[in-house]
Amino acid sequence: MNSSKQIFYAVMAIVGACATWYFNLQAMELDPNFSFASFVRDNYVNPSSASIANDIAVILVVFFFWSFVEARRLGMKHWWVYVPLSIFIALAFAYPLFLLMRERAIAKH
Repeated sequence: MNSSKQIFYAVMAIVGACATWYFNLQAMELDPNFSFASFVRDNYVNPSSASIANDIAVILVVFFFWSFVEARRLGMKHWWVYVPLSIFIALAFAYPLFLLMRERAIAKH
């Protein structure tokens, strides 16, 4: 078992959640009408932010596809939980968490 990889993925999941939610909470505080739709719309305020938003959207779709295939290959249960975690917490949280759980599944084989 490669515990240094697991520790790295666990730390990055925590960092990913904190680094994104720090700003998410600020956005909610600044906008009394905050919603998921306004959050998405705010990502398209200029070409630079739209580019990053589209970049992340493509990565998200690829992550969903790859993680589904990989979870099935390794017999990981509850794959679907990474979808809402990615959308409602952060991809920066769900992706390293999936990698952590993947490492644990590989270690069991």
